[in-house]
Amino acid sequence: MARAVAIIGMIAVNVGPRGAEGFLGALYDLPLGRASLLFMLLAGVGISLMTRSVRGTGGTPVPWRMVLWRAVLLLLGGLALQIPDHEASVILPLYGLLFIACLPLLRAPTWVLGALTGTFVLVGPLAWVAARTTWAPVSRRTEPTLLDPPGEILSGILFTGAYPAVVWAAPFLAGMLLGRLDLRSAVLQRRLVLWGAVCAAGGHLLSQVLILVFGTPERTVGWDRLVSATAHSHMPLWLIASSGAALFVLGLCLLAGRLASGSLPVLAATGRLSLTIYVGHLLALAAFVRPGPGSLATGIFTTVVLCIGSILFAWLWTRRFSAGPLEMLLRGPRQPRRAS
Repeated sequence: MARAVAIIGMIAVNVGPRGAEGFLGALYDLPLGRASLLFMLLAGVGISLMTRSVRGTGGTPVPWRMVLWRAVLLLLGGLALQIPDHEASVILPLYGLLFIACLPLLRAPTWVLGALTGTFVLVGPLAWVAARTTWAPVSRRTEPTLLDPPGEILSGILFTGAYPAVVWAAPFLAGMLLGRLDLRSAVLQRRLVLWGAVCAAGGHLLSQVLILVFGTPERTVGWDRLVSATAHSHMPLWLIASSGAALFVLGLCLLAGRLASGSLPVLAATGRLSLTIYVGHLLALAAFVRPGPGSLATGIFTTVVLCIGSILFAWLWTRRFSAGPLEMLLRGPRQPRRAS
């Protein structure tokens, strides 16, 4: 369910237009900088749930072949998906890189994950600003594609793209940490809602106070941006506020799933096909929507059509199959069974 909320939000952001005036424009822009971070947080949760058997007493071996298979598909497929003219930034290459990087952490103590998460929240934005202001090759934002040289691809994923890994590793690690907890606990679910709301509001409030004291940051990347909590500023207060919003949504979805007792199958089905829907909506944008939409009304209409189509497809598909087309591909080749 939470994954479906993230996908719907990302569709709205990628369709656009963004920055429209008025209450409706602000509401339409609400997923900006939040939906993608929720998607990243859930990726970390998913990798922890998928590999939980390796952490128990006498745990199974780390499924590094499966993780690498998924990482390579997401990395190469995401770089290829950046080529069509959909005018969106593809998050999948970052997934691939982080899946590879997380392999040594699958059995790491929980306190190590917590320490790394806090470190990336604080140090990641500093490293990003330092790279963007002092290192000439990453002085401008670029989205790497499969056609670029390996060095440009790596620097794009690490620093210059819309989702710099040096910053976005923080919500992924937070998700890995969260995936080790008992998400079925009602107490934990309520705490996610409460503290998620506190972080979401507190991050923005503290940013506004700091801006009053130190002034509004310039549009160009500089150290004055550290007080910002605006969407995709890649700063600590934005990470805290948007991560809080992600925890709030996840807590609500967990509570709704427990209290509603499975009465939201359509939304859950959409989340199960999140990769297929994500790739499909970008190809649809490139084929049928761009250039455009030219107005907020057209953008909302296009978003509604894409979301309804995606939800309907997911509901029909999951009535017959257990996983989506691309999700089946992520499972990889079946391992031969050992003779008993």
